[in-house]
Amino acid sequence: MSYFILMRLLNFFVTLLIISGFHLTSCTTVPVTGRPVLHLISSEQLATMAATQFAELKKQSRVSNNPKYTAMLERVGARIANVVGTSALHSTNANWEFVVFEDPDQINAFAMPGGKVAVYTGLFDVVQTDADLAIVVGHEIAHVVAGHGAERVTQQLLAAGGALALNYGTDDMNSAERQLIMIAYGATTTLGALLPYSRLHETEADEIGLIFSARAGYDPRVAVDFWKRMDAANEGKPPEFLSTHPADATRQHQLAHVMPLALQEYYNSKL
Repeated sequence: MSYFILMRLLNFFVTLLIISGFHLTSCTTVPVTGRPVLHLISSEQLATMAATQFAELKKQSRVSNNPKYTAMLERVGARIANVVGTSALHSTNANWEFVVFEDPDQINAFAMPGGKVAVYTGLFDVVQTDADLAIVVGHEIAHVVAGHGAERVTQQLLAAGGALALNYGTDDMNSAERQLIMIAYGATTTLGALLPYSRLHETEADEIGLIFSARAGYDPRVAVDFWKRMDAANEGKPPEFLSTHPADATRQHQLAHVMPLALQEYYNSKL
């Protein structure tokens, strides 16, 4: 590889570091953890878009008519949302809605900005109690309250901006060299920034969600066995550096770290 190409590659590595550095000079912080973040799009904008997408999803997908699952989700969801706090609800522009989608093969749940939380029926093969479901719902509510959706969009915008700048800056190169640089940029932003931040969001949602569920009166100690069952139900996962989620050992370590605080919140809820 020529010296010229190496210098080009060095330039976009520096660009990537600058992109990552933006997160250190943000104008807001994540509740509970206090991590500083940058949002280039408002929660109100995302909430409006998410409400439209969620309404469309309910038309295209089958909403479960299982009364047990629906009542369980609404009961747990309302209880956790109630303890999140009015200030956090205001800052996230949350209008909480909890929906069960019929798909026995999906052992999963998701949340959208604005407070749209969904659980697939397959998850109830792993969920045994309200406290188990509270671990999941707390995790998803934490994504909303932490503004992870806005942060992900910001990261994607910055990465896309870097790609455009790099594409413009290499327009005098031959197509083979240019393609090599763009491929390297894509791989580096994905492995070096986007996936690590996705894993950070999941770890952060575990921590914040456990605090929320404990405040709502659910025993946080059930999280250890619950995530073990979830891991067993989702075999064949890629290695951590290629994954959007932390490895099992990382998740267990984080749970052990936050458990004393979660237990204190749980005991306080009983006073």
